[in-house]
Amino acid sequence: MTNPIATFVFVLLFLAVTVLGFVAANWRRGDLKLLDEWGLGGRRFGTIVTWFLLGGDLYTAYTFVAVPALVFGAGATGFFALPYTILIYPFAFIVFPKLWNVAKRHGHITAADFVHARYDSRWLALAIAVTGIIATMPYIALQLVGIEVVIGGLGIDTQGFVGDLPLIIAFAILAAYTYTSGLRAPAMIAVVKDVLIYLTIGAAMIVIPAKLGGFGHIFDTIPHAKMLLKAPDATSLNGYSAYTTLAIGSALALFLYPHSVTAILSSASGNTIRRNMALLPAYSLVLGLLALLGFMALASGVKDMPEYAPYFKAYGANFAVPALFLHFFPPWFVGVAFAAIGIGALVPAAIMSIAAANLYTRNIHREFINSKLNFHEETNIAKTVSLVVKLGALAFIILLPLTYAIQLQLLGGIWIIQTLPAIVLGLYTRVLDHRALLIGWFVGIAMGTWMAASQHLTSSVYSIHLFGYAIPGYAAVWSLIVNVVISIGLSYGFNAMGFDKTVDKTLPEDYLDPV
Repeated sequence: MTNPIATFVFVLLFLAVTVLGFVAANWRRGDLKLLDEWGLGGRRFGTIVTWFLLGGDLYTAYTFVAVPALVFGAGATGFFALPYTILIYPFAFIVFPKLWNVAKRHGHITAADFVHARYDSRWLALAIAVTGIIATMPYIALQLVGIEVVIGGLGIDTQGFVGDLPLIIAFAILAAYTYTSGLRAPAMIAVVKDVLIYLTIGAAMIVIPAKLGGFGHIFDTIPHAKMLLKAPDATSLNGYSAYTTLAIGSALALFLYPHSVTAILSSASGNTIRRNMALLPAYSLVLGLLALLGFMALASGVKDMPEYAPYFKAYGANFAVPALFLHFFPPWFVGVAFAAIGIGALVPAAIMSIAAANLYTRNIHREFINSKLNFHEETNIAKTVSLVVKLGALAFIILLPLTYAIQLQLLGGIWIIQTLPAIVLGLYTRVLDHRALLIGWFVGIAMGTWMAASQHLTSSVYSIHLFGYAIPGYAAVWSLIVNVVISIGLSYGFNAMGFDKTVDKTLPEDYLDPV
């Protein structure tokens, strides 16, 4: 049965951010015919705007649905998201102001631009660009999961063409204001999205525990097996190594995604990035509270309530959070909470499509199809590609089973982390050879994909066997280790054999960014 009040509030807030998306074209006015302005907001976002943009970029609708769903289904393992988001920020504090400084001095729009300049290899840059685009596509599609789940929670049937119409309308609106306003649109909407998220989580932390008898009662009702990681034994490190490598691998991978790089490069300075890395752990606090919703859903027993049974059958554990809000809050606040999740899908989806369009335009079309593009043609191509990317993601989620998107997203993290040696190590040393990096990238991609495929793409955790121990761990970490060893080893080998070195188009002073 449709929930009219919640639906009205949901639609009203959606319309409000749509208006904001179009208004954003006139915010911090610049020449949107230039890719630097359309795709990076003119690199003028200060500390506050960057904070909201990065928060909207990194903490997606799928995060807000999937993290508590993982805790709901798997228990304590789902909390790996907390240390991973904490590990991210010191890493980014050190690394990414350097990337920003080089990109600013040379007019780089993408990480692949930097790789091309550093190693003078368009083929290595192509590998970085293609990896970024392919890893991003299922990520955009998964943002639709958040919208689909809350639309279903409003009582609207999401099956068939009529059921797909809300998704189609949402992405048509997203496509329109992204095409018009570029990165300014998600930057402005991110402020609304984050305010709604903080409001929603704050209310949930007060109301739901009070109605469930307090946190003590909630934890008392959770099965013991879900409260703790599986301890090591005589033959295996069990949950400990999987938890640790998932946290480390996810932290190393997250800022390598094109949408993360785009948000970083849109900052006004390297110091803006540093300040944000000091402030962004506030989101980790919210994420921890959000994860607790998974335990609250278990304690409340919403899964066994007849009125929610069809939704859990359709959406699985992903419906845990919507069910909580439907059960414990009045309809008008359900509309606010669901709008927070829905708008939380639009912000990262917009940034992801812009980032993928930038990569295609700069590192594929300009390099391999038409090297004589002028600035306006370059921007028009990026705008068009951003539409194609959104259409592709929409078709992906409508035409293929949801499990395909989830499985490909597992691979996305494994693939994107293979760009770390070329990008991150490249910021600190020029000793690495572009041929060695390309070989390391290929082996890492192949090995990580094989590990995930051996688990039938249902898990990214793969067990290796050393010294009589089974050590389960994130396939991205195992494959990255092999990638780094090959890249460094072959680089020294090629240098010793006198292979020709390419010209580094960057200068040592490009990497100096006074704090």
